[in-house]
Amino acid sequence: MASSFLDTKDYRHIWPPFTQVQTDSPPLLITEGKGAVLRDASDREYLDLISSWWVNLHGHAHPAIAQAIAMQALKLEQVIFAGCIHEPAFNLANCLASLLPGDLDRVFFSDNGSTAVEVALKVALQYHRNIGDTRRTHLLAFEGGYHGDTFGAMSAGKQSGFFDAFASKLFPVQFLPYPITWLSDSTVEEKEQDSLAQLDRYLAEHGQETAAIILEPLVQGAAGMRMVRPGFLQQVCKRVKEAGVLVIFDEVMTGFGRTGTMFALEQVGWIPDMICLAKGLTGGFLPLSVTVCREYLYEAFLDDGFDKALAHGHSYTANPLGCAAALASLRLFTEEDTFKQIEMIHQVHQAGLMSLENKNLPHLGRFRLCGTIAAFDIKVADAGYGASIGKIIRKKALEIGLLLRPLGNTVYLLPPYCLTAEVLQDTWKKISQMMQELDV
Repeated sequence: MASSFLDTKDYRHIWPPFTQVQTDSPPLLITEGKGAVLRDASDREYLDLISSWWVNLHGHAHPAIAQAIAMQALKLEQVIFAGCIHEPAFNLANCLASLLPGDLDRVFFSDNGSTAVEVALKVALQYHRNIGDTRRTHLLAFEGGYHGDTFGAMSAGKQSGFFDAFASKLFPVQFLPYPITWLSDSTVEEKEQDSLAQLDRYLAEHGQETAAIILEPLVQGAAGMRMVRPGFLQQVCKRVKEAGVLVIFDEVMTGFGRTGTMFALEQVGWIPDMICLAKGLTGGFLPLSVTVCREYLYEAFLDDGFDKALAHGHSYTANPLGCAAALASLRLFTEEDTFKQIEMIHQVHQAGLMSLENKNLPHLGRFRLCGTIAAFDIKVADAGYGASIGKIIRKKALEIGLLLRPLGNTVYLLPPYCLTAEVLQDTWKKISQMMQELDV
């Protein structure tokens, strides 16, 4: 029987992401996925509770999406998207425009969440230049936000703590306090008012110089599943819009049902000027992202000369295979009554969190929930993304057949929608037992 873990020498040519290879455990050799389950080379099974970095929606190897990709591959696998168009991209753009509110209906395709954010930042800055408002060159973001790993995205997320090595090369961004809240939080209104007051002071001084604000609506993912209330974000959007500042929603993680609605913007009650979508767009099968803009932004790039055009693109822009996968994934929301599953996951998460919180374990706290995203913190001295407890939890979880990847001392569940209530309830029992036995 083959080993489920690779020896270091077996993957010496691979440099894995977000990993300190010298101290990390050898990686699992995954050979197959089906539904919410992954299988390794030793035929051990693991429940994928993190949707393989938040991308998988309907389960691994879903036949409807696999078939759509296969059929498209036999017809057209790729074509340049400058001067050409194809039916999958046309249909996907129309589908997204119909799902999004208002005039969020101009779809710019790219490859991943980081580049979707780069496009949004470039559109925001160039829009103001195109209309002759050259003063607006500043950007706003929230402390702790993470928007990707390219340089513009890093600049907007530099307070996430991931990019210290590049600090001198990042352009300046103004950061606002992020009033994180959880299920039992008596301080949230005070934190929200402080953040809004700081925003008001900033806008009074620099509002006319600011191009856009970018934020992750409802949940900051990589920062540790940090959540805010919808009403707070609505107040933020209202204030910046009155100052002429564009609003960019980074829904790379929160899109496609993760927060309980198709898009988090539905709960915020605000139509942003741009929205960035990726991760779950193709159901977890292929890389694809979009930046969707409101019509007036698009029109500001129309001109007789090239100078006002958006000079941005990728070799695989609007790849037909990715578009076919995305269309199949979006159809499944209706065909499989996905939002019924999403509500079930929310309810089971809520019961699991409440049960764990009621055990009054002194080393646990900040229980929080948003749609299908459940999280809590383990109280340790080295809290943060690099907390050693994260590796301990990951190892213990694998031993009982659960694939978790804590964000440092934050344990979270963000599963595919195909899980049954019984399996998820059993998962919470296992996690509860693990937490009770944890020695910190």
